Amino acid sequence: MLIHPQINPVALQLGPLAIHWYGLTYLAAFGLFMLLGILRLRHQPYASIKEPGAWSRRDVEDILFLGVMGVVLGGRIGYCLFYKPLYYLAHPLEVFAVWQGGMSFHGGMLGVFVAMIWFARSRRKPWLQVTDFVAPCVPTGLAAGRVGNFINGELWGRLSSPDLPWGMVFQGAGDLPRHPSQVYQFLMEGLLLFVLLWLYARKERKQGQVSAAFLLGYGVFRFIAEFFREPDAHLGILSLGMSMGQWLCLPMIVGGVVLWRWAQTRTSN
Repeated sequence: MLIHPQINPVALQLGPLAIHWYGLTYLAAFGLFMLLGILRLRHQPYASIKEPGAWSRRDVEDILFLGVMGVVLGGRIGYCLFYKPLYYLAHPLEVFAVWQGGMSFHGGMLGVFVAMIWFARSRRKPWLQVTDFVAPCVPTGLAAGRVGNFINGELWGRLSSPDLPWGMVFQGAGDLPRHPSQVYQFLMEGLLLFVLLWLYARKERKQGQVSAAFLLGYGVFRFIAEFFREPDAHLGILSLGMSMGQWLCLPMIVGGVVLWRWAQTRTSN
């Protein structure tokens, strides 16, 4: 049985300015996206697209800026709607109190989709071509976010067997060992999904299939991880014995399968 190291969430204190580890993981996520986006420009079909639809480093920078906006706004709004709708309906001004925490990946993903629609229309690029470009660059950012969760000792897992070698006691979660679900998500939704998507996307695919692979892959890995992650206290386990996270993953899994099949059929006609 391990004990969570209880790392100070403040990485660096400069007078009144506190730099948090969680903020640094966000910066790492954005930096990794920029690096991978530049490398992605070498992949097909992006490397062979000529004017007026050619892809450039500026496109990567603009996608990053819009994506950050989508993640922040969508993640916050999604959390308020998916997890505490009645509370925020009664306290609408607290929707803006982002410093109190509360972000939803699924809401952030929807926010990014909207941002990519905006980018695609402004640059006159096919929307699925844009999402196919972005998808393989996302998992490393998700991995960085899970590192931040682990450092903060938050979003811990469900109770584990006392014999589990890596079972961990988290401060505020009692004295019994739990699954370090942040690590599970780091490995599955982050590193493993990145490797699989990057290898899949290196070869030119039919438009929409890389996006479909992301939806399917993330949906499956997150669904599995939810079996080890402690459900939100105010929601608990919902119908059919599934958590809110699992219910939100089901449309992703179905959507990924449908989109992949649609892309296969559409482009083969």
